[in-house]
Amino acid sequence: LGCMRAYERLRQFGAADVPFKRYHRRQYLSVRWHVVMSHLTRRDFNIMEMVDRVGRSMGHRLSREQLIELAWLWYEPLSERARIEPGLPEMLAELAGHGLTLGIVSNTFLPGEVIDRQLAMLGLLEHLPVRVYSSRTRHRKPGRRIFHEALRLAKLEPHETIFVGDSVRNDVRGANRMGMISVLKDPARQARLWLARPRFRIRALARLPRVVKHLQIGRAHV
Repeated sequence: LGCMRAYERLRQFGAADVPFKRYHRRQYLSVRWHVVMSHLTRRDFNIMEMVDRVGRSMGHRLSREQLIELAWLWYEPLSERARIEPGLPEMLAELAGHGLTLGIVSNTFLPGEVIDRQLAMLGLLEHLPVRVYSSRTRHRKPGRRIFHEALRLAKLEPHETIFVGDSVRNDVRGANRMGMISVLKDPARQARLWLARPRFRIRALARLPRVVKHLQIGRAHV
């Protein structure tokens, strides 16, 4: 569906001079190849650059703004499925009001402009001033470099940082190795902890303020 939307926009740009099936096949195979290589090399890619390369091989010459729009259209069907917990923006605002610096560290091959657009639509962007995406850094969780970048931007030390995630391998393991306070979001409490054990385990993000209060950290940051 995302490919169809991108293809239709290409036609509006006057650049869709190849059959849809060919366009879809080239894009799909390229994404699959880059995903495999990303896991093998532990380095991420930016789908916008991939779309540009594939497009150029088909005779398309698009501006950066057009490429960002195509990347969004690829992602848009997923964005329409996105849901957040009730009261999440208010909870983040409350935490920020207590002096916490909030941010997000994400493994994604989508350009940051696309994720930021999604966060804005959900009412979350204004509460997350620190945003680090592997499509920009090329480094992925649980590697140390992407965590270092987030800490650098937030001007924090690992021991004063709470890291919340839903992946034991990428989030808990990565945060533990950095010396952060790890929190695993595990709604069903079924996550296997043989790779790493979180400092805290919560069913929903709504429980996070209780964790912060329990820690009684005067300058804790999430």
